[in-house]
Amino acid sequence: MQVMSAIAPRTGPGTGPRTGPRAGRRPTGFTLIELLVVIIVLGLLAALVGPRILGRVSEAKSATAKTQLELLGTALDTYRLDNGSYPTTDQGLGALQSKPTRDPVPLDWRGPYLKRDVPSDPWGRPYLYTSPGDHNRSGYDLSTLGRDGQIGGTDEDADITNWKS
Repeated sequence: MQVMSAIAPRTGPGTGPRTGPRAGRRPTGFTLIELLVVIIVLGLLAALVGPRILGRVSEAKSATAKTQLELLGTALDTYRLDNGSYPTTDQGLGALQSKPTRDPVPLDWRGPYLKRDVPSDPWGRPYLYTSPGDHNRSGYDLSTLGRDGQIGGTDEDADITNWKS
């Protein structure tokens, strides 16, 4: 015995199988309102967080300069242990990377004393080196003039030296 369905199939416009590029899909994408809400939220976050991050950049550059001064100081101390004195002002910090040819030529140079080239300060200028120093008469003076490149200053413009903390 054959059972017949009591439910009749639907007929009429829009009830047949879908065809075309949107067949079987619901509309996708974001509405203009949703996009505007996201943009506003991102803008608020940038306004709140941006100044704090930018303030940290100047602190990071000063901290980097202090760390580099300490590392250069360690390399200079090692040079002095090997050679009996620090490189002269004329020989400069380059003496940490390659054996000086200017007098006094070190007799027991065991460098290079740095793994990489002598770094520039975080603002792109060479570190200032004198030996014997004006502040450290039996040693050396090593410094950077900060962001502004001028003697003195405060915050990121402040001088960073090996003779004062």
